[in-house]
Amino acid sequence: MSFIAFLILGLIAGAIAKAIMPGENGGGWFTTLLLGVIGAMLGGWLGGMIFGADMAAFWSLSTWLLAIGGSIIVLLIFGLFSGNRRSSAH
Repeated sequence: MSFIAFLILGLIAGAIAKAIMPGENGGGWFTTLLLGVIGAMLGGWLGGMIFGADMAAFWSLSTWLLAIGGSIIVLLIFGLFSGNRRSSAH
């Protein structure tokens, strides 16, 4: 998969992950989409390591599920760190 296609996949996966995640997430849509790209890379890497998944096909269901799953993981981790920072400021 080309770099541009991977970026598009990450942006869409980040948007889907934000829609799935309940409540308010730290950061706006730009931050969420950037974290989606990072999450897609994480999901692809973990999927390749654990399941031997091939991330070369853009329209593969496993590619999308791994990218969305990775985005959710990254958003959860980001939410933990941004939530702690916000609560300690009060």
